[in-house]
Amino acid sequence: MSLDEKRYANEKVLEREGSFDAFDNSQDLNDDLREPTKAEETLHRGLKARQISMIALGGAVGTGLIIGSGTALRRGGPLGLLLGYAFVGFVCYLVMVALGEMAAYIPHKRGFAGYATRFVDPALGFAVGWNYLAKYLIVTPNNINAAGIVVEYWTHKVHRAVWMVIFIGLIFIVNLLGVRVFGELEFWLSSIKIIALIGLLLMGIIVDLGGNPQHDRIGFRYWKAPNGPMGKYLLDQVHNESLSIFLGFWATLTNALFAYMGTELIGVTVGEAENPRRNIPIAIRRTFFRILVFYVGGVFVIGLIVPSTARDLFVATQQKTGAAASPFVVATTLVGIKTLNHVINAAILIFVMSAANSDLYIGSRTLYGLAIEGKAPAIFKRVNRMGVPYPALILCTLFCGLVFLNVSSSASKVFGWFVNLVSTFGALTWLAIVYSHIRFMKALELQGKSRDSLPYKAPFQPWGSWSYIAIPVFFFLWIGYKLAMKTKVIPVSKIDLVTGLREIDEEEKRYLDEEAARGPRTRWQRIWDSL
Repeated sequence: MSLDEKRYANEKVLEREGSFDAFDNSQDLNDDLREPTKAEETLHRGLKARQISMIALGGAVGTGLIIGSGTALRRGGPLGLLLGYAFVGFVCYLVMVALGEMAAYIPHKRGFAGYATRFVDPALGFAVGWNYLAKYLIVTPNNINAAGIVVEYWTHKVHRAVWMVIFIGLIFIVNLLGVRVFGELEFWLSSIKIIALIGLLLMGIIVDLGGNPQHDRIGFRYWKAPNGPMGKYLLDQVHNESLSIFLGFWATLTNALFAYMGTELIGVTVGEAENPRRNIPIAIRRTFFRILVFYVGGVFVIGLIVPSTARDLFVATQQKTGAAASPFVVATTLVGIKTLNHVINAAILIFVMSAANSDLYIGSRTLYGLAIEGKAPAIFKRVNRMGVPYPALILCTLFCGLVFLNVSSSASKVFGWFVNLVSTFGALTWLAIVYSHIRFMKALELQGKSRDSLPYKAPFQPWGSWSYIAIPVFFFLWIGYKLAMKTKVIPVSKIDLVTGLREIDEEEKRYLDEEAARGPRTRWQRIWDSL
């Protein structure tokens, strides 16, 4: 029976009963939306809340902050940098809570493309899934390339291609060992990231207050003339100071968007989360506050200790990566601090390897979700005994071979054009998430289900999901699939809010029973769980 035929049969039931309320969680309306039950097609739920939030942090916090913020400072000035990152951070928060509401209600294993399929249109799910996969097929080799050049900061005796092969092999093995090993390793790598970021923030504050070899108290000196709080981007071209200030601020939004990309990957981890209705909301709250502190706090500190007009900063942002490309190093150079470059370079290496590790994980799970929905070849829905979708993982790893384009400087420029697509792919994903959430809320309202009864209720809704605007360049995917498969937009009254709930309820009950059987947690166990 086709999808449309099943929907037609369901509509006949609805005509008799009047609404979905006639069904309880023990009944399923649509077999196509059910989770896979075969062992060879099912992911394992092994990620804890602390691991999920750290995976999101590992995939998001990286070169966009520790390196890319220097470009944004140059263009937007310290105030423009702060406002740009704060604004995009708030938009990111609205997207995250919208995703969290859907993921806590139905934490299925298809990723957020599955929500687009379920709440809007299978064609949109197709477009979102492949759009998101394309992002990770590009950004993973980009981070591998970054890691290779970070190592070259110390030595050129080993060819860059050798380092690339080593790094690709490492992240492939880690992902192949299963979600529990991956989650625990990523938790500790991201923990090191947090320690490094805290160290850099403290260093910046101390340097600003005069704790530097020159004993120079900087304060807000760089927010004043001749630097100024706002940058004057492209002033030589536009010959209008007000317009150049606006363009500078606008440019910081682009950098900030690239920096925040990756926080939404929590929507992909829900399929392997323990007790997702409890842990997903926790992970979203933790991720938001961590990113708020590190990103907004980080760019504020950078704006205090580095002048936006510094020539060294401009040169630094032209580097591919490494310690020389970080505004934190520019700051230490300006005040005469030595030998810190190696420490920061080591931190950057951990940053990019952790990001590459998370990227490969998300890419393989996105392809797996597409296969489960029938939007990718069926071979990619197979998993091994540890719940790893190994065919999808192998294909995504093969795409890491794109990194070898960077061995040639001319090919590196071509590859850079692909990298510029990452922000666009990510922005379109955010757009699809909030649109799916709008449809989800409308379906709840029309079918008489209160949002107050949900496991997690997103704040600032419904207007929060309407506030995100992106360039809809991927509509050709949506329209192309729609024309080829002859799909129809699902009426809000017919959106399936029932299928799969029974399995989730039973799984949640089993988890709670197991937790109760373990007995009370000790104080140290409770402290560890709260991390």
